[in-house]
Amino acid sequence: MNKTLGGIAAIAILTVFGGVAVAQTAAPQRPARAMAQPVSQADFVQRRVERLRAADADRDGTVTAEEMRAAGQAKRAERRTALFDRLDANKDGSISRAEFDAPRADGQRAGRGERGHRGGMHRGAQRMGRNGEGRFPVVIAEAERKATEAFARLDANRDGSLTGEERRAGMQARRAEMRQKHQERRQAAPAASPSTPASE
Repeated sequence: MNKTLGGIAAIAILTVFGGVAVAQTAAPQRPARAMAQPVSQADFVQRRVERLRAADADRDGTVTAEEMRAAGQAKRAERRTALFDRLDANKDGSISRAEFDAPRADGQRAGRGERGHRGGMHRGAQRMGRNGEGRFPVVIAEAERKATEAFARLDANRDGSLTGEERRAGMQARRAEMRQKHQERRQAAPAASPSTPASE
């Protein structure tokens, strides 16, 4: 199918502006749904490492920065193609004005589909941007071990599943820990680099 330039531009515009509207209406509901059901240890660990396994192109059990970047690019291309196909109602390879306007007239249907799938790969790419590539390569078995340990810390009643309350408590504890570390770094920064008077 020959997808026109106008159609690609329409996707970009809809993704940006539609995504903002969806974020204001749908985003607050997603965490509540995600927390509704208990999660087993197997599911918890699987969710933590599935993006790594998907990115491990050569199946050597290790994910390099290049593999993670390539996986993110492939996922974004897949989402753009799927969004184009949803908008192109008559499958003629281009998006008319009526087709472009239809999702917004129907509760941001297409925008929600595009935004709703921005998960692990997208967050992984963000972390690469913030922290650089020093955290790579990632050994999948090590990531799985850390996820198992994280589950054990969160499973307060040791029943082998995490409730919404346990996960919320874990997130709150993690945020408090990060705030504490951030505060300690800010307090230590001036002491670590005192101004040295010029020698005479």
